[in-house]
Amino acid sequence: MEEIGTYTPFPAQLLNWAGNRSGGVRRLFDENSGRPGESVFKTNLLSRLQRWATDIGSGAPGTARILLLVGGPGNGKTEAIETTMGWLDAALECDGRLLADLKVQFRPEGEKVPRRIVVDAGALAHPARSLRLSIVQDATVVAGMVGRTPASLLQAELAAAMQPGSSEVYLCCVNRGVLDDALIEAIEGGAEDGRKLLERISQAVSLSPDAPACWPLDDYADVAVWPMDMESLLIGTEDGGLVPALEIFRRAMDEKSWPAAGSCEAGSKCPFCCSRGLLARDRQEVAFLQMLRWFEIGSGKRWSFRDLFSLVSYLLAGHREDLPLDEGSPCSSAAKLIRLDEDAQRNARPRRESSTAIFRLVASQYQHALFHSWDKGAGPALLRDLAELGLKENNTAMGLAWFLVSRRSPYLPAMISGLVEGFDQLLDPAVADPDKEVVVTRNTTYLLRDLDTRFSRSVVEGLDHVRKSRVLSALEIDLLSRLAELDAFLSKQQVRRKKPAVATRVQRLVRDFACRLVRRSIGARTATVRDAQIFRDFQLVVDDEGEDGLFDVARQVERLLNKGQDFEVSLTTTFGQPMPPATRRATLVVQRRHVQPARTADDGRPRSPLRFLEVGEGSSAQKIALTYELFKAVEEIERGMSVASLPRSVLALLDTTSARLGGPIVRDPVVLPRAEMKLGSGEITVQQRRQGFGLLRETGQR
Repeated sequence: MEEIGTYTPFPAQLLNWAGNRSGGVRRLFDENSGRPGESVFKTNLLSRLQRWATDIGSGAPGTARILLLVGGPGNGKTEAIETTMGWLDAALECDGRLLADLKVQFRPEGEKVPRRIVVDAGALAHPARSLRLSIVQDATVVAGMVGRTPASLLQAELAAAMQPGSSEVYLCCVNRGVLDDALIEAIEGGAEDGRKLLERISQAVSLSPDAPACWPLDDYADVAVWPMDMESLLIGTEDGGLVPALEIFRRAMDEKSWPAAGSCEAGSKCPFCCSRGLLARDRQEVAFLQMLRWFEIGSGKRWSFRDLFSLVSYLLAGHREDLPLDEGSPCSSAAKLIRLDEDAQRNARPRRESSTAIFRLVASQYQHALFHSWDKGAGPALLRDLAELGLKENNTAMGLAWFLVSRRSPYLPAMISGLVEGFDQLLDPAVADPDKEVVVTRNTTYLLRDLDTRFSRSVVEGLDHVRKSRVLSALEIDLLSRLAELDAFLSKQQVRRKKPAVATRVQRLVRDFACRLVRRSIGARTATVRDAQIFRDFQLVVDDEGEDGLFDVARQVERLLNKGQDFEVSLTTTFGQPMPPATRRATLVVQRRHVQPARTADDGRPRSPLRFLEVGEGSSAQKIALTYELFKAVEEIERGMSVASLPRSVLALLDTTSARLGGPIVRDPVVLPRAEMKLGSGEITVQQRRQGFGLLRETGQR
């Protein structure tokens, strides 16, 4: 009897998960499109939609009839619509007839899918009822509507659904651009009812701390909207469900779908199987998700479903955009690189393909795919230095140079290149705090400064120090061993005699490359990244419902905005203008402006991904977002950094806040009687009196 082999579609099948492949776009009721994980991942929105479908089926009073799912591509709007239709079919007891009808209409033979699908769901229900269902899967589509714009069509559809006595259930997936265009058209066209509704929708899906409720929409009980790009997929659902991102990665790393360790074509050196093995461990999994979450709160960007699927494909299957899918699996590609590397190990004449093979294998491991950047100018300079030293026949040296040169051209997947670039710049472990201690194993702890010192003396000393912990992969050890040999060779007198400065420069680059490689490998596995402690503190503030940490930050921002016990408003300049000479300045000095946490409404809407601070009191109060940059600046000032060293973006935020506060203050009859005005360089101070302004004090010579 023949033994049946185990089907192992990964990592080859993960290539399809990329957003530019077949897994990138989901078409309604098409099982062969856009569902990389082969299942629906539960979110807070799906929980709401499930309850909504049940309420529609039971005819619960007060149930919204108009649903707008707002967000850009890749946020799961199409999945949400299709899943909801399944729940609605069950709630109406249609016995699959509703789904069958929708499937036919969304997949017409030889025709384009129309913009809006209309179904008499009530006639299919049991018992029958009056219920007309309209679905707009993509509000940017204008198929069959010659001369109409998406914005005008959205206006018309909302107006029809909002008619008194209408029983239509309207579901629409729309992006913010179409919403904004519809609002502009409503304003210009004088459509007052449409303008009010669209204004309220735009306010509800904004990040403003005063945004109204979404579900149902404030002042519109028949309408519910949901900003899908506001919720993080790295936070558990409200009903205690798993983190959606965690479900995605666990599906991708399912051991049953992968070949047994060491059994693929590339064997034990396969970078993709090695990455899966590392990420399947609890510690690496937690560290990886932690870094993804830190990137969200640090950059203000959200990982969408499409982004996460593309990231999985990039990390666990590599990036082969230039090759067709049937070219071979990622493991086959790794095996080819291993065979090419064997030529380099036999000291064959250096060739770009064979000499760079070991570098490309190491760079394919997830920790180096995440943190991928190198000095773009180092490659050409190294090639010139190697020519001067006569090392153009050294495979390791030429491989390093050619590898660095290759990083000058675009090499990241187009779908997520911006996110991966930003991730690397924000979190690179290569520039993490050197005083940070890293617990790599139960019995081994490294001080990053110690690693830097050892690698600065020689690669072999650094390698011997980290080799004993067995924290590095076999590929990394292999590459570091070759770099150690190159480093030792560059120390020989016969190499250094003629060009000592050039040899020293190359040696420094080799040691720096090796140290960065080790830092990134260890940092990615333990979330020891740049500003890790600040990210950790900021996450506590963002996620803390008690707002204790936010109160502390508010006090620190208050000290930045005020000068001692005073708040100063320039009367001789407007925002963005340079300050005039000291002798021509006029400054209004009022009492200290207080800063406190701003209250945001969470009822009927997703929890805001930002925290806000309220500056000032009364009519002059302003609300500002607590960004990561502002929080980091506050933390660093507490540690002794000068205010003059703050980033320009933070200084601009503080200046903007002061200017916005200044406008209402100079017109506030409550504040002005107790205010002072400094003229010139501050030697003359006047104060408002009943009959005008009078001299309060004068110091120095006028």
